[in-house]
Amino acid sequence: MMKTIHTLAELRRLLPDAGTCAFVPTMGNLHEGHLSLVRQAAGHGMPVVASIFVNRLQFAPHEDFDRYPRTLARDCELLDAAGCDIVFAPDEQELYPQPQTFKVLPDPALADILEGHFRPGFFTGVCTVVMKLFGCVRPKLAVFGKKDYQQLMVIRRMVEQFALPIAIEAGETCRASSGLALSSRNGYLSEEQRSKATELVAALRLLAERYREAPSRLVELEAQAMRELAAQGWAPDYLTVRRRSDLASPAAGDAPLVALGAAKLANTRLIDNIEF
Repeated sequence: MMKTIHTLAELRRLLPDAGTCAFVPTMGNLHEGHLSLVRQAAGHGMPVVASIFVNRLQFAPHEDFDRYPRTLARDCELLDAAGCDIVFAPDEQELYPQPQTFKVLPDPALADILEGHFRPGFFTGVCTVVMKLFGCVRPKLAVFGKKDYQQLMVIRRMVEQFALPIAIEAGETCRASSGLALSSRNGYLSEEQRSKATELVAALRLLAERYREAPSRLVELEAQAMRELAAQGWAPDYLTVRRRSDLASPAAGDAPLVALGAAKLANTRLIDNIEF
């Protein structure tokens, strides 16, 4: 039977030894994408811990921290059905009993581009909370979704640089039948906006296709993709092609690659990516 706990002391009683569980960190308001990560973690035959914590450190003052949906009861039902063994749902006072003045500063070359450029400090907040959760849960492995592509890369690099004894696994992006990447923020979209939201992944697929045909025109193709998405009523932050290995701009012949994008549809900011 799944246990829902709220304190580090309870977690340590249930998991007294390090390296004995698989871990899926979340901010709650769960969807099938999160649950697929839990099922992937459960495939390793270890107890599965999922955390639910809306991390204030990764939200800028103008972002949606206060209105981010908190749906703990529903989330726990979904996690139980997906094979989770322990839900760790601390409140802010439990996870940050003192102001979190010690923070993890990720490599700017990876963390200050793309998402980090448009959301300054975002990856510092992500790395700090993930490092703290790793210290609490002490997992053998952790699973992160590819939808947050840059986040996955930043966490992998952090684990490597700190020599943490944790294997990081990637979970594939889950999509609705329309092709829309599942996201907790999709709940902000109206029915009409949800249909329109597929234009982002369509723009990324088109950008990847055009790049294959004319890789020397990358800058021009990215600008064209931005203009076309803006003409459809979006406010794009970036549509770009990068190397998968380090998210640097590719040179001729580089592979494998990924097309990444972030754009606002009305008041909802969505991200997506396509590997190729």
